[in-house]
Amino acid sequence: MTDIVDFPSDVLPDSRSRVPLPRRDDLDASARSVYDAHVHIDPASGKSLAGLYGPGGLRLHSKKLSGLAAPAAHYLRHGADYTEQEREVAILVTAREHDAQFEWCAHEREARRVGVPEETIDIIRYRRPTDGLKETHAVLIEMGRQLFQSHALDASTFVRVREVFELGTMVDIIALMGAYSSTAILLAAFDVQLPEGEKPGLPVEDKN
Repeated sequence: MTDIVDFPSDVLPDSRSRVPLPRRDDLDASARSVYDAHVHIDPASGKSLAGLYGPGGLRLHSKKLSGLAAPAAHYLRHGADYTEQEREVAILVTAREHDAQFEWCAHEREARRVGVPEETIDIIRYRRPTDGLKETHAVLIEMGRQLFQSHALDASTFVRVREVFELGTMVDIIALMGAYSSTAILLAAFDVQLPEGEKPGLPVEDKN
């Protein structure tokens, strides 16, 4: 279990981040509807995976952003033309390439819930070769690794992605990766700690 005595000195115990949780009374009507959607955690219904303690709570400190971001986030998670497994593979590779422990823990659970094979999860976690994986999963992992590591996508991988995804779906799934990249750096900037009882799901690597 994570103990608050282990938190960095600038992290608030109540919010588990560097800033307080948003207060509903401080929000306008539009932001309050976003707040209410984050109060009850229910992944199966499309609601927040982390409640107010995650990126949704942080975005509520920008009253306009929270209302603008919510429809796009809902579309990318629940309206775009890729499967739930493909969505979670794309999010996991994004979290892995940012070493985003909070994002990884939330979506490792969600990936299992929607049936992503344990082998696929571990290949992403440990940055192993994708040989033998289902092609849609393999190309998503390879694309994510290239985009986040070298900031480019080579021609052969582009062709592989286009062979399994329609153009519009490819655009959406790259936008999904971009959205969760934004989430990862938001969580990092505010040093959001793991939920109580959670352990890091990614290897801790020495960056020195």
